[in-house]
Amino acid sequence: MAQPLQPLADVLAGAENPYRVLQWLRRSPAAHLLGCLARDPGALNHESLDTLPQRAATAYVRGLLVTAGILPPRDGNLALLTNWVARTVSELPARHANLIRPFAEWHIIRDARRRSARGRYTYAAHKGDCGNVAAAIDFLNWLDSQHLCLRRLQQLHLDTWATDRPTLRSRSIPFLRWSTARRLCPPGLVIDRPASQLPGHFQAEDVAREELLRCLNDTALPLDVRVAAALVRLYALPLTRIVELTEDHISGDEEHTYLAVNQHPFVLPPKLARLIDDQLRHSTPRHSTTAGRRYLLPGQSPGRPRNPLGLADTLRHHGLPARAARNTAMMDSLADLPPMVIADLLGIHPKTAERWATLVGENWSEYVSLLT
Repeated sequence: MAQPLQPLADVLAGAENPYRVLQWLRRSPAAHLLGCLARDPGALNHESLDTLPQRAATAYVRGLLVTAGILPPRDGNLALLTNWVARTVSELPARHANLIRPFAEWHIIRDARRRSARGRYTYAAHKGDCGNVAAAIDFLNWLDSQHLCLRRLQQLHLDTWATDRPTLRSRSIPFLRWSTARRLCPPGLVIDRPASQLPGHFQAEDVAREELLRCLNDTALPLDVRVAAALVRLYALPLTRIVELTEDHISGDEEHTYLAVNQHPFVLPPKLARLIDDQLRHSTPRHSTTAGRRYLLPGQSPGRPRNPLGLADTLRHHGLPARAARNTAMMDSLADLPPMVIADLLGIHPKTAERWATLVGENWSEYVSLLT
């Protein structure tokens, strides 16, 4: 066996149920890939894994190697972005690649690295950055279809583009600003950002109470569903932030258990604290290793959190949709706290919090009696 793989071999050999490990080794595509890497120790690095098709097996093996300490940890969301950009740009015609590559690498990815260094680069941020690059590619393709180029671009053309591509309108703004700053197109061109719409989906008070009671008391629901849905309904946390929570965000003393969000500790209600404690005890990956972060909601790949999109589907399946519940919880919070405090606690823009505050009338959801 290749010496670098010995820590992983020790973990597999020490499993409580060896039959499950044997079944995984014989049947899993991830185990087959791991066997190929074991025969080629020079491929035991992130760069070699990045060249492989990025399927579930590749992600699983990478997670095993990282959590076993064989590969160094890295920001998985940032890696998803850089790998996607590299694959996408390589498939573009040269005239487009010469524009998209510097835009993606020196504008999008550089900013993503700064956010990653601050620990604020989420899966949703990665999806948004990919969307900005994809919109830029679509914009260049549209220019080709109109027999235009950036230097001949006029405001009339941009207005037509914004009308024809309403879903890509906002996503195209970063590329236009980047192109204008580098004098690749005439100055003064703008794509008007559509006015932000305040949310329109909320829950009635009795529905919100009923769903929160289900989260706290219905043992028929999966434990991870109860925890995630309760965090949405109590603290207005988005799923993209919930999936990034680890055991390091949970602390306690003799009287209370705390959840740290944006470095601000929230006191957890006793029922929810017990649910989170149970979830952490049951969230050990199938092939447990000692290194890496331990997520509250672990994903299929070791060392990675659950996908927020899949979690949203699961909550909907159990009748606990996240969006309307979060909107209602946000309204409830703003009824009790100033917008600037909410913006700081939840990590949203102050202007967003102020716009939300305009919707708040009176505090129409009292949850305290449900939590003790």
